[in-house]
Amino acid sequence: MDESKEEILKKAEEVIERAYELGEKYEKEYTGCAQTTIAAVFDAIGIQNDDVFKSASGLADGLGLSGNGTCGALVGGAMAIGYLFGRERKDFKDMFKPMRSYLLSKELHDKFLKEYGVCRCHDVQESLMGRAFNLLSKEGFEKAMEFGMVKYCSKVVGTAAKLTTEIILDEWELE
Repeated sequence: MDESKEEILKKAEEVIERAYELGEKYEKEYTGCAQTTIAAVFDAIGIQNDDVFKSASGLADGLGLSGNGTCGALVGGAMAIGYLFGRERKDFKDMFKPMRSYLLSKELHDKFLKEYGVCRCHDVQESLMGRAFNLLSKEGFEKAMEFGMVKYCSKVVGTAAKLTTEIILDEWELE
């Protein structure tokens, strides 16, 4: 991190708003909701980790563009939380070590659910756009782009990045 946790916490509202703005911007420009969420959270708080970012590559549109998994923006947020508060390999045998990341990810889940009412990608799409799209087919992808799907998903990514950043900063405040 370029700045200390204390410096980041002093400007928490600005950092949280930046996470939202970056999430929305990155999703519009690059797509890939899990990656754009991670990039927004990490950039807002000054973390660089290409391995975590890269590991989110297959998680867009509910896992592999299937639409049938948890929203990638939500999963990306949980990955950022896990990176910061999760169990390390050296503690692999300790089944209680990841509890902190479980609880924080559950908090993210609950806030996301309160915001959108659902967590499954196609359900989020139907909730926001009145329909879901098959992004694996050329025709489905083109229809999604014509419909303006990115406009909707960018707000979901911004929200997930904001919620994730709030949770991270709140947890840092307690340390």
